[in-house]
Amino acid sequence: MTPEAMMPFAGDMAPFTRDFTRIMEAQGLTGAWIWTFRPDHHAWSPNLFRMCGLPAGVAPSYDLLLNLAHPDDRPGLETHADIVQGGQLRQQTFRIIRPDGTMRILSSRGEVYFTPEGRPQSAAAMLVDVTQQEQTARAQAEERRRRRALFDYAQTWINTAAHTASARSGSDEILSLTGCTQAEFQDDCLSVVVAEERSRVLDTVRDGLRGQEPFAIAKRLVLADGGSGDFRFVYVPIKSDRGEVQGWATLASRLEGPALRPEGDLKRGLEEGIKGNHIRGARALLDWSMSDLARASKLSLSTIRRLEEDGLGEAARSLPRALAALRAGGIVFLLVEGSGIAIAKR
Repeated sequence: MTPEAMMPFAGDMAPFTRDFTRIMEAQGLTGAWIWTFRPDHHAWSPNLFRMCGLPAGVAPSYDLLLNLAHPDDRPGLETHADIVQGGQLRQQTFRIIRPDGTMRILSSRGEVYFTPEGRPQSAAAMLVDVTQQEQTARAQAEERRRRRALFDYAQTWINTAAHTASARSGSDEILSLTGCTQAEFQDDCLSVVVAEERSRVLDTVRDGLRGQEPFAIAKRLVLADGGSGDFRFVYVPIKSDRGEVQGWATLASRLEGPALRPEGDLKRGLEEGIKGNHIRGARALLDWSMSDLARASKLSLSTIRRLEEDGLGEAARSLPRALAALRAGGIVFLLVEGSGIAIAKR
């Protein structure tokens, strides 16, 4: 069955829609299926077989497509009964595992058609292979997560901007750090710098941008908590093949080192490096016995003992509660040079 025979078309748009479908199939971008309920008949477009990694001779069916779905995605897809009896067919994005073991990500949009009496009589759907787009989006999301973790712990970030009055914008990091709004930053980007340094910063940055070469500057920023912090900003021009500056990449880092407590994935990763000797050292700084820590964390004495012996299993799962109690008592765990963890008392 040809692609143009797969889907119901109507009106003057039908020739255009059929031509568009043919073009999309020729590029390997889409596939389509149609299912008539009575009699039970299925048809797939040629490219849907290719998208699923199946030979054209395989008998098509909705259940076949459902069985190819990734086990984690399958529960979210409509069942045979959902479509035939319930008339449901939602827009979905799901993974399939092809017979050769490769995975593809498909976006599906379909519709159920009804008799004049309101009974479901057929269904059809168009599927688009969005594997590359989804993988790119996931990689970008992961990169944003890594950058956010670096900012949350070390107050270090990278930003790219035009640095012109008409296209000025503050990065999410600097706005979060200073409590400045985007509108306030666009109105006066120097508002994030302490008042006594604004003239120097303005002159240095203006001269550096004019020079169109990499430069660095120290800035004391006004922080959202009412304090201030010293940062080093490195500006690097982004140039076209003809040498024209198209924008500037900025690397900013706090000079006095990390000040924010790690959160989320970074916090969990750092806590994996905390061992029994760190817990004993933290107790010593607080002048706590194991019983004191057990009471503060609401853990058993035996659990605290196993944690200090680098115990695994149930004891290791209790580590966050013990660390929370130590932090509440004034202990700070800091990552130092290399992979070492230092203990300090506030």
